[in-house]
Amino acid sequence: MRWNEFDAALLARIPPARLVSDPDLRLAHGTDASFYRLVPERIVRLDSLDEVRFVLALCRELNLPCTFRAAGTSLSGQALSDSVLITLTDSWRGHRILDGGARIALQPGVIGADANRYLAPLGRKIGPDPASINACKLGGIAANNASGMCCGTAHNSYHTLHAMTLLLADGTVLDSGNPHSRAAFAQSRPDLLAGLSSLRTDVLANTALTAKIRHKYRLKNTTGYAINALIDHADPVDILTHLMIGSEGTLGFIAEVVIDTVPEHPHKASALLVFRDAEQACLATSHLKSAPVAAVELMDGRSLRSVAGKPGLPDFIERLDLAACALLIEVHGESKEALVDRCEQVMGMAAEFVQVASVPFTSESTGLWAIRKGLFPAVGAVRTTGTTVIIEDVAFPVERLAEGVAGLQALFDEFAYHEAIIFGHALEGNLHFVFTQGFDDPAQVARYGAFMDAVAELVAVRFGGSLKAEHGTGRNMAPYVELEWGPEGMALMRRIKALLDPDGLLNPGVIINDDPKAHLAHLKPMPASDAIVDPCIECGFCEAVCPSRTLSLSPRQRIVLYRELSRRERSGEPSRELARLFDYQGIDTCAATGLCADRCPVGINTGSLIKKLRREKYQRFVPIARWSADHFAGVTRTARSALGLKNIAGKRLGEKALAGLVNGVRRASGQRPPARLPTLPGPSRYRWPQGEPGGTSTGIGDGHGETSERTVVYLPSC
Repeated sequence: MRWNEFDAALLARIPPARLVSDPDLRLAHGTDASFYRLVPERIVRLDSLDEVRFVLALCRELNLPCTFRAAGTSLSGQALSDSVLITLTDSWRGHRILDGGARIALQPGVIGADANRYLAPLGRKIGPDPASINACKLGGIAANNASGMCCGTAHNSYHTLHAMTLLLADGTVLDSGNPHSRAAFAQSRPDLLAGLSSLRTDVLANTALTAKIRHKYRLKNTTGYAINALIDHADPVDILTHLMIGSEGTLGFIAEVVIDTVPEHPHKASALLVFRDAEQACLATSHLKSAPVAAVELMDGRSLRSVAGKPGLPDFIERLDLAACALLIEVHGESKEALVDRCEQVMGMAAEFVQVASVPFTSESTGLWAIRKGLFPAVGAVRTTGTTVIIEDVAFPVERLAEGVAGLQALFDEFAYHEAIIFGHALEGNLHFVFTQGFDDPAQVARYGAFMDAVAELVAVRFGGSLKAEHGTGRNMAPYVELEWGPEGMALMRRIKALLDPDGLLNPGVIINDDPKAHLAHLKPMPASDAIVDPCIECGFCEAVCPSRTLSLSPRQRIVLYRELSRRERSGEPSRELARLFDYQGIDTCAATGLCADRCPVGINTGSLIKKLRREKYQRFVPIARWSADHFAGVTRTARSALGLKNIAGKRLGEKALAGLVNGVRRASGQRPPARLPTLPGPSRYRWPQGEPGGTSTGIGDGHGETSERTVVYLPSC
């Protein structure tokens, strides 16, 4: 009954096309990049802040939880809902360049790479540089406190935030960059500002907790709320806006962020240095903390082995043993001379540690970064169909990074994740590890659960690190927040949630979750469907370039539905309605351009699958098409005659009566004949003049009285 009320109220405000209630479409549109699956009851695409405010009020009235979604590239399950999923139309892609590019105001629908494109002529860029920057949007970048390879902690979303427009759960709007809005907010929500000030007072009075917060945020850390805001800022409005960063939609809606930009240096060079072992590489990393480096990416021996032999990569990679550990180093400079000086300085510092191979600094570094970018696909390519690829994200104190690498590798051996690899942003002690995992067998789920318990103990307890450095807490790490932060830190986060979302309707189960096994629930199945798309991990990198994403489905959504269709057909479940839906949403409306393959980390061309399905779908018409091609002159004469009869019938009966007759026959016959359209042309009046070369069967006239084979240009339309 609540959903009927929700639908009625919503449709009085927004067009029906922006409400998704069909169960199969909800499955497709509700999927994100994580390895969890929740199917929303309703998906709404909203066009403005007023619409978001209206839907939040409606959810409060009906007691319906809701989740905000930007691009859905989140890896930890924070962009899912089994209730109301709120997504954004393309109207949320506005930007304003401020102060000559020193700042930029961005709405949550702006893709990260587009923000950098706007800033490029000014020699600036945004600080966060996540691997998903070509697909992820500013709403997700801010809500997850995204960072990346070059930004470290100094230039992440939290530290580059200048101002924010936000919407709270009760419908209150604040523009922190507008003095009038701040004053109005102080009048309307004095209780909230007083509550935030009280939290700050309590934290500062607790010296042990304050010290822990300072230690944790010396590292990259996105586990739990950004409680460093309580010691970094005195003004409660500034505390509030910085708490929103990394809050994963659990405290409110981010409608706009104003970000301090950073320089985009015109001169760059990269080098690959391979050290004897992880200890030497990590010691070199600690040494390079004081060097003028923009990025230092660590890759363990298993990582290097996974890409060995790939075209364009150095031959020596194939000869390295598993103990080897590489650093991919990037240096930036304002001028060529500054770049050369910095490269020489870095090479001198790194020479103090035992190296077994290297590629010196080069400005032509695409091939070197191909090693780093190829690691994730390399694991994905070897996974068994039906399993998924999991990428975890932890941070160790840099001075203990070598021990952390060794500890993780020991856990891989203990739990038989022999394909697992480690790479990451070494300067920040931030490591990603990638492994394959199946969830269709309880024993595999139990193995994963025991492994994650061991990882949490290793990282958070033994080394005092962070369990989520930059991917956000989500559902994946929510059961371990208290293990990392302790009872006092956890109690503080609960007070923040209660202060800002007292009804608990915003993205429940994310960040704060009382179920110790929440990370083992709602696991996403990855059923086999077709070898072309079976490697898909549903990351969503493809969606930004898909021509049909706003008409029907994106490549990710097509694959989700095709997998479900394949599963139902194999299990004997009813699939006719889904098959009919997929005919239009999946097959007929795909542009099949192959653009998705350019963005896909494992090179999947969803268009290839669709072309294959089209061949199967229309196979029965092939003999007709072949006969028509072999008798094309007769076919065109018949078509011309039919169009002539249509004109005669239209004149005799009248166009309106003819349309009613034709379309009536169409309805009665199950939509088999074509519809009568007013744009249907009459017969062509053109005839090849007899005796001209065009009238012969030997070629097409060239316009000069000679017979020749002329090029025919065919202009297809999408």
